[in-house]
Amino acid sequence: MLSRRLSKKDCVAFLICLGILAGPVTLHAQTEAGLTPFEASYTAAMEKGLSLNGTAKRALTSQGNDVWLYRTDVDSFIVSIDESLVFRWEDGQVIPMRYRYRLSGFLVSDRKHSIDFDWSEGIATGEYKGKPFELALEESLLDPLGYQLQLHQDIKNGKREMTYRVLDGNSIDTDRFAVINGENMSTGSQQRTTLKAEKIREDSKRQTLMWFSPEQNFLLVRLRQVEPDGSTYELKLKEAEFER
Repeated sequence: MLSRRLSKKDCVAFLICLGILAGPVTLHAQTEAGLTPFEASYTAAMEKGLSLNGTAKRALTSQGNDVWLYRTDVDSFIVSIDESLVFRWEDGQVIPMRYRYRLSGFLVSDRKHSIDFDWSEGIATGEYKGKPFELALEESLLDPLGYQLQLHQDIKNGKREMTYRVLDGNSIDTDRFAVINGENMSTGSQQRTTLKAEKIREDSKRQTLMWFSPEQNFLLVRLRQVEPDGSTYELKLKEAEFER
């Protein structure tokens, strides 16, 4: 049983941990030559006077002709999330084509978000909070799911400071990340060396940290978010399967 009533703020923070910041997972052979299909699952937990658990699943599948489907499915006590991206993979870059997001749950209002990228016309159209929008595209513009895949690839290719322009909602944000140090971590029965990355925020006390394992082809093995009030939300890799 829950030890207290969940606030709306608690629910939103848990959703961020489960879905939006679930992190990139590309397994064993995402190289400059191409991507490798995979399926992976994470456990998620919130700690703030209670224990609340959920799972997040990720899958990357080829649709042929350098078109890919990247999908997230989240299931927890409070919410379900379906998030997907159809994109092209060109010269080591994610080129988003069609983004869809749907959230439902009994503690939060249902939400939908859609974006269609028309690169030939230079326009993105979609719907956010029940209202249509249209924006001019920028070169290398990403969506809320595609930037996570790009972040993984860039770290794997040696970058240590990354900046992305991301179309999220009906506006374009600038998201910054940096690899801050190396750190040993227990993964199962083994000690592994990891790279710890942080999302850089200038006007917020919220902290988001991610650990990638070079020994496992820079697989995300942990994500931890700390809220300004000290609440923690954490993701840990449970299992993964990939095409060799």
